Amino acid sequence: MALTRKPIPKSQAELSQETIEPYLDNGKAPVLANKRRENQRTLKDDEVKQFSVGLKDVDEAIFFYFNNVIRPSVIQNSLKVNVPVLYGSPERWAAMQKDGYYRDNNGKIQTPLIMIKRDSIEKNRTLGNKMDANNPVHFGIFEKKHSQKNIYDNFSVLNNRESVKEFYGVIIPDYINLTYSCTIFTEYVEQMNKIVESINFASDSYWGDPERFKFRASIDTFTTITELTQGQDRVVKTTFQIKMAGYVISDTINTSIGNPNKFFSKAALKFGLETAGNTDILNTRAKTPTTQAPARFFDNASTGGSTTTGGTGSGMTAEQIAYVGLQKSILADSNSMQPLVATFTTTIANTPTGFPALTESDFQVFINGIAIPPVNRTTTTATATTVIVTFNNLDFNLDSTDQVLLVGKLS
Repeated sequence: MALTRKPIPKSQAELSQETIEPYLDNGKAPVLANKRRENQRTLKDDEVKQFSVGLKDVDEAIFFYFNNVIRPSVIQNSLKVNVPVLYGSPERWAAMQKDGYYRDNNGKIQTPLIMIKRDSIEKNRTLGNKMDANNPVHFGIFEKKHSQKNIYDNFSVLNNRESVKEFYGVIIPDYINLTYSCTIFTEYVEQMNKIVESINFASDSYWGDPERFKFRASIDTFTTITELTQGQDRVVKTTFQIKMAGYVISDTINTSIGNPNKFFSKAALKFGLETAGNTDILNTRAKTPTTQAPARFFDNASTGGSTTTGGTGSGMTAEQIAYVGLQKSILADSNSMQPLVATFTTTIANTPTGFPALTESDFQVFINGIAIPPVNRTTTTATATTVIVTFNNLDFNLDSTDQVLLVGKLS
């Protein structure tokens, strides 16, 4: 009878992918962003490896602090002896629990000695939350200043070219609380006091290597026991717990599913301002079609004379020159609230031949020094000697004492 292979259960990502209805013309389902080939970057020959912080790093932080910062020591036989710090492996811890102290291979009691063992790990949910551990959405992005793809050279500087930048994504860590059981062995109480004092002083500070990781440690209680058995050596033993507030960034396979790890920015090439000697050169280089400006009413391409005088004059007429320089200001004689009208004793100047007709934008109106836009007024001729300005949609009322000024081509 042939053996049948057991079916491999599908992952949550595969089950979720099957529920998506294809919407493309070729019938293929959309590919997840972290599965697309353009988002996948190899870390081969990369100096920056995947960032991770493990439980071993927390353990090493404690041993580094004991050996390099606290540096416990005792005076024995008029000599200063450094107290060794050991990790409580299952064999060592079981032997210590059975006999009450730790012996070497020859059966000799090891004093002084500090033994440390990790007891428990508790998740700290008051800090950080990835929502979905298999698809975390919170990352810390770090930029690598210069790399093989982002080389600083004079060519890029001269051409104002922005190179491709290299980024690394690190997921938000899992914050945890760790508890360590520690036991100190000495021969005398006086030796124990010095060690406890140094450890107690280091409590509530950040332990670890400054060049790697540091974690906050706290110690609450020290319990001291003196054992004196007939026919055996005296042993002073103190037990205490170290509570470490740590964090973990795992490098397991499931972290690579949601972690972008490595990606690049888009390259940019910036162009500055370019100038040409004259308009013709600029139009030639830009391939801009040449357009002819409209001729003014007094221009004549052949003689330079005025077209309004049949080509016999040398420029504008006296009437046209006077019209160009005409600009008059006049105060209103009276104001009316219903309707909003200001009356002026003046006339609007006649437009000479060749000039465009006057529009509302050719006049300026001020009420108590405030300019009124053309959309809120209409200037018209009422009689042969009277001009009125009708206002609309004003934010205020027009009183008879208000000063209304009209500026424009008035005669």
